[in-house]
Amino acid sequence: MASRKIKLNEHTLAQPRHELLVVADTVAREKGIEREEVIIAMEQAILKAAKAKYGFEHDIHVIMDRTTGSVTIEKRLTIVEEKENPVTQLTLEEIKSDPALKNYGVGDVVIQELPPIELGRVAAQSARQVITQKVRDAERAKLYEEFKDRVGQVISAVVKRVEFGNVVMEVARGEAIMRREDIIPRESFHPGDRIRVFITDVNLQARGPMISVSRTHPGFMARLFEQEVPEIYDGIIEIKNIARDPGSRAKMAVYAPDASIDPVGACVGMRGSRVQAIVSELQGEKVDIIPWSSNTATYVVNALAPAEATKVVIDEDAKRVDVVVPEEQLSLAIGRRGQNVRLASQLTGWSIDILTEDQETARRVEEHTVRTKLFMEALNVDEIIAQLLASENFTSIEEISSVDLEELTSIEGFDEDIAQELQNRAKEYLTNQTQHFLDEAKKLGVAEDLLTLEGLSPLMINKLAKADIKTRDDFADLAGDEAVEIIGSDYITHDQANKLIMKAREHWFND
Repeated sequence: MASRKIKLNEHTLAQPRHELLVVADTVAREKGIEREEVIIAMEQAILKAAKAKYGFEHDIHVIMDRTTGSVTIEKRLTIVEEKENPVTQLTLEEIKSDPALKNYGVGDVVIQELPPIELGRVAAQSARQVITQKVRDAERAKLYEEFKDRVGQVISAVVKRVEFGNVVMEVARGEAIMRREDIIPRESFHPGDRIRVFITDVNLQARGPMISVSRTHPGFMARLFEQEVPEIYDGIIEIKNIARDPGSRAKMAVYAPDASIDPVGACVGMRGSRVQAIVSELQGEKVDIIPWSSNTATYVVNALAPAEATKVVIDEDAKRVDVVVPEEQLSLAIGRRGQNVRLASQLTGWSIDILTEDQETARRVEEHTVRTKLFMEALNVDEIIAQLLASENFTSIEEISSVDLEELTSIEGFDEDIAQELQNRAKEYLTNQTQHFLDEAKKLGVAEDLLTLEGLSPLMINKLAKADIKTRDDFADLAGDEAVEIIGSDYITHDQANKLIMKAREHWFND
């Protein structure tokens, strides 16, 4: 496409205007933005005034020379075969009379230079508003670019004001907000206070970047230790996890790949100097620093410090740990209002139950009694055989039906015939039970699409049916927590429930 410029005359506005470039340089320097962005804002301001004078329907362009500052106003017309817009288009018939356009054809653009404009009071005010807005937009964009990659860092900010419990503060040339829940309890701030905060999020909104900061986020404590402990900054010591009750107490698990380094001692510092500096920053929040371990039992016991455990029982499927402590250690292990065990659970990611030795014994006896009764009824055996099975830590009929015969024959008094008979009875019991649950589910009106959903046992389907969950769509509408509550945590975990629900939803996406 050709583009040829017709100069109607030489205009004064197209003469060198170095003062415009001086203004652009000054604004760019003061606002900390690019000179090009200021010049573009000036061009748009002049364009707005030019359109107001010549007509908004025209295709008008304003070009400012980056070297001389001269401004050119142009109107552009496209040559077409059939005119649809008389303001922005010309036909071949119309350009025949102009010798300068004799070589132009369809698709070419004719550029005409327009006379300069004098900015009146209203036009000047409008231009000033355009430039101000564009400069402000450029400032906001620059601020967003500056902070978008700083999420997770600690910065220093100055408090500007407190509104409805939220703290608005000044960072660089913008504002950050710290909401009430991100403020450490009992902290109070006043305009002019300089504080350290942790950037949690940066979003670009219509009014500019929204920078969210916090002093309660676990990452804030991690960054403070990183600044205070050189070994953490250098990567010699790793912070594995942090659990906080902001302003009150926190637990931090640390690990050093080099066995010769004491990670806890390094974080505490000489006479507690390093950790004390952080405690002061966090308004007296007590920090328990514990050694991380890949062994779950050891890690949980460490996390419950200062309490001491005598026994740990781990349930991998339910991700639960039972910790037995001496009677005199019970209140210490639980902590005030359950704080110690709650933080230990958050730190390790395991659900922790605290028991005394007497409670653990009573529970073990009760579980043994319940299992003995189950085996007697389901396998039709006498109490002695049932007790032997319970004593060998068999917990369900499913285990007995699927275990290797060698494990059963290893029990004192059990030969291969007895073991085989027990396994046959277990399988028969499960088959009868499965059929019973299926028959009951069908009587309750369970749809075929739920009966055939892979992963749901007849027992689970039966429990769902009694809760009026009778179709695949009914089940797909559930949340994971709801499914676990209906079926029971002894039969399904949250992770399993979520996977089954997503499987039930597959046909929605396929449809």
